[in-house]
Amino acid sequence: MNSRFSSPGVRAAIGLILIAIPSLLSPAWADFQYFNGDDTVFAHSEASPFWISAQGNYIFQWHPRFYAQYSGPNSFERASEQAASAVETLYTGLQISPTTEAVLDFESAAGSGLSDVHGMSGLPNLDAIRNLDGVPYIARLWYRQVIPLSDETTTVERGPLSQLTTLAVRRLDIHVGKFDLVDFFDLNSVANDSHMQFMNWTVANNGAYDYAADVRGYTYGVIIDYEDRWWGFRFGEALLSKRANGLNVQKNLQNAHSENYELELRPELVKKHATTLRMLGYSNFANMGDYHQAIAMFLAGKTPTPEIDAHPQQVSVKYGVGLNLEQEITDDLRGFMRAGWNEGQHETWSYTECDESVAFGGDLRGRLWGRNDDKFGVAFVGNGLSHNHRRYLGLGGLGFDLGDGALSYGPEKIMECYYNFPLPIHRGFFAALDLQYVNNPGYNRDRGPVIIPGLRIHVEI
Repeated sequence: MNSRFSSPGVRAAIGLILIAIPSLLSPAWADFQYFNGDDTVFAHSEASPFWISAQGNYIFQWHPRFYAQYSGPNSFERASEQAASAVETLYTGLQISPTTEAVLDFESAAGSGLSDVHGMSGLPNLDAIRNLDGVPYIARLWYRQVIPLSDETTTVERGPLSQLTTLAVRRLDIHVGKFDLVDFFDLNSVANDSHMQFMNWTVANNGAYDYAADVRGYTYGVIIDYEDRWWGFRFGEALLSKRANGLNVQKNLQNAHSENYELELRPELVKKHATTLRMLGYSNFANMGDYHQAIAMFLAGKTPTPEIDAHPQQVSVKYGVGLNLEQEITDDLRGFMRAGWNEGQHETWSYTECDESVAFGGDLRGRLWGRNDDKFGVAFVGNGLSHNHRRYLGLGGLGFDLGDGALSYGPEKIMECYYNFPLPIHRGFFAALDLQYVNNPGYNRDRGPVIIPGLRIHVEI
């Protein structure tokens, strides 16, 4: 499959980097100073109750032909292919009072993902979803109420998702509305932002965290977050889609809902260097199929292949846990680790087909080689499936991500590295070179490995 550039913005962005590359060799490059709070095209007020900003993220990826003994309907394409995605977001916000604010964001996602976003658990581009139609939609619409529980306050940086700059050290935060659940849960300052850091689905997020979302990654719900100086605890109740990886959410909580819990600890393990440990738990209730049940129906001759959605209306529960660690080692070097597990007996509903995942890596600022504003990151991931999940795929079953028609199971192993740098065009323009290596794509030892180089252009307005 050959995917073409479907967005003029993508073509323009790639042109910008081609123009800028010669200037990277200029000694004047060392004079650029970004990541100092002044890294947007236009300056933003620290005092206005209104917030408006925007960003564009443009990713081009390609892979050469790779070995595959066979392919199925949802395989990662073995022939050489390319794809380009464009995600553009308009952020608006209003600070109603020192403890109250509202956020309204609009977004557009266009272009394509490699292999139509199929064939791997650790898909290579987090921006590439299965609904890249370019039609604008409301991404976030929430109301936030902060309840101070102490007189002591702390100062926080103002940004697109929060206009409040002074918060009580001990407080209760309440968010109600539409949001991305991973704006609040499973955060990690080293591996979380696919627009400036890693791009792979199972590096930027915990692959085994099947968090509530529609196909675009957003949901409706309420989040209650208690924060103290050294720890915090948050709970989120959110809506799930009506069908697996669907666009429309189920509003009847008796038919589907998601409960999410996270304990965050911030001990000072290394003097003057931050440590954060997060422990996550979640449970999803929805009309999910059971892999064992689907296999049994196939073996009994009731379905031509195992079909995960061949079952009567039922409310099943899928649950899982996660561990998330980030550690500042020096002023320029940070490390991270994630581990996740879910019960793997019920179908993946929202995120990606992964029942267990371990990821680790780090990032390093370019101060050592005289480029203070550059950043290099590297991460390693191992993803796995439950016994019933892998047997289902091996007998020819399809998930919304995977389906090679058969399966010689092996853990999916991924390495990703990126090099991010500001472009000497104007402040707010960034580029990144990215390289991913995937062994056993789709958990299949009969296919791969595959190498995926990529280029990202990011604009902060």
